[in-house]
Amino acid sequence: MPDQPAHAPYDALLLLSFGGPEGPDDVVPFLENVTRGRGIPRERLKEVGQHYFLFGGVSPINDQNRELLAALRAEFTAHGLDLPVYWGNRNWAPYLTDTLRQLVADGHRRVLTLATSAYASYSGCRQYRENLADALAALEAEGLPLPRVDKLRHYFNHPGFVGPMVEAALAALAGLPADVRDGAQLAFTTHSIPTAAADTSGPAEAHGDGGAYVAQHLDVARTIADAVRKETGVDRPWHLVYQSRSGAPHIPWLEPDICDHLEAVHAEGALAVVMVPIGFVSDHMEVKYDLDTEATAKAAELGLPVARAATVGADPRFAAAVRELVLERAAAERGARPERCALGALGPSHDLCPVGCCPARAPRPAAAGADSPYA
Repeated sequence: MPDQPAHAPYDALLLLSFGGPEGPDDVVPFLENVTRGRGIPRERLKEVGQHYFLFGGVSPINDQNRELLAALRAEFTAHGLDLPVYWGNRNWAPYLTDTLRQLVADGHRRVLTLATSAYASYSGCRQYRENLADALAALEAEGLPLPRVDKLRHYFNHPGFVGPMVEAALAALAGLPADVRDGAQLAFTTHSIPTAAADTSGPAEAHGDGGAYVAQHLDVARTIADAVRKETGVDRPWHLVYQSRSGAPHIPWLEPDICDHLEAVHAEGALAVVMVPIGFVSDHMEVKYDLDTEATAKAAELGLPVARAATVGADPRFAAAVRELVLERAAAERGARPERCALGALGPSHDLCPVGCCPARAPRPAAAGADSPYA
């Protein structure tokens, strides 16, 4: 019997992302996809879309996914990993269902998924899994053969994800004026979510105040802050803060907001702040607008020097981490006990989302988990 390839039993990798508009005419239809079922009037969506119109109606996320796609393919080829990489989005072309349909037409039946969201939460994990289930249901309705779809574990603390963020934080610090550099604080930013969603994020045993979502971000922030301290010799204050809040104002969301935080630390005498967007894989619209535009304008209003660290994006170390995660999961599926790399105190995440992990507000089928109807 010939030796199995290192990626067996998987025969394809799916890069699964959020998607974004690629021109002014795409903005409102894209937002209609994102908010489907919420009954938000078209005129309100036009107001929300102003962030995109400031950038010509183009979100950077699709081009950034193209760069990551190219980086993954190059990494796989360089290491002799004959695993095709496909790309599908939840809310814009290329749509997930179309991509899975192509995967099936190309003969693939065991698909491993990389989601461009590194942490546990409903919107960052289970909702992706629900969209996978929706796409599989569509293929089933068309009478097509269904692939078995799994999802890579959360990679928030993988060295190939954390390492580039450490380097980016150091580069941002180096870009500050010399007279404020040693007095600069670190503000680790991530997407705010409703506190109720945070409290139920991760497996049931992790539920509680902030759940796995907050715990994972705090662990990454602490890991980066420690590395920056060792490199610079400066023990500087750091905080986990939030951005990109949306939704009804009466619903509690994670706080403090980055702009409120800048006001608070300025009032306390902070000399400068480096914003480190640990919650985002790439420099998409929420980074470009909420940090580079809105938060930077607030800092200028305060007279507070700020710098923003780059996201991981298509960094070769991240592409290598994905390759390692693919081989790790493949080995586990073959019954081996592979080494699982992780920094910080929390250790590697689970391969299979358990029942009760990041529950939905209303029950919906989700693929790639212990409760998947498509196992």
